[in-house]
Amino acid sequence: MAEKGVRIEVEGPVAIMTVSRPEKLNAFDIDMLKALASACDTVEANADIRVAILTGEGKGFSAGGDIKAWGGMSANEFGHQWVRFGHRVFDRLATLRMPLIAAMNGHALGGGLELAGAADIRIAESQIRIGMPETSLGMVPGWSGTQRLVKRFGAQIVRRMVLGGEIFSAAEALQNGLTDMVVETGTVVSAAKEYAARIATRGPAALEISKLMLAVANGEDNGAAVEALGSILVAKTGDLKEGVAAFSEKRAAHFTGEW
Repeated sequence: MAEKGVRIEVEGPVAIMTVSRPEKLNAFDIDMLKALASACDTVEANADIRVAILTGEGKGFSAGGDIKAWGGMSANEFGHQWVRFGHRVFDRLATLRMPLIAAMNGHALGGGLELAGAADIRIAESQIRIGMPETSLGMVPGWSGTQRLVKRFGAQIVRRMVLGGEIFSAAEALQNGLTDMVVETGTVVSAAKEYAARIATRGPAALEISKLMLAVANGEDNGAAVEALGSILVAKTGDLKEGVAAFSEKRAAHFTGEW
């Protein structure tokens, strides 16, 4: 199945989402952001999917935001239609219920690294480069480069990329915790599938709840994660069943504290 700009393939319990705009090194425009949000909804709605993989078509993982897509925007349009909307889409990706693996088949710069940063596991091919070059254009990271990336990678390494403009090789990225594994060129999707198969053998409910708990521990999405955990717990109680039944039968509920 496919959305404009994002292709979805399902192999058993694994969904592979491929960002598909190879002529632009998979740089994002508004349509691609919308397609990514829709792809997240599609993958999450499939109860059989336990792990997702995100990769790019062609030689690039993602070159980030397409300058032509935002270069002519007014300040108000840029802040709301581009930055805030893109932020919401990447947040949606980061909060998928299932573990997400970024299969980084090409360079991940700026928004491309923010995209990879939304994943739980990052596997990179040996030839790629990683960095945050926004300040060289007179702009700042806008899709959680100074927020999520700091929480996940640490402030100092992000400072080196954002303030110093440092670009890291795959080996340097691995050494600095920006990626979790480096593999040979052309093998990252197969490596990601192998890792996904490993995850898929584990309890799906435990994986989902563990991901929420890790998000809380890391200071990410605390409110939604805590409420989701609480709601999952309460949904399994006898008291909730009694409350719903009482409402339907138009009578007073008789709660017993049954878990």
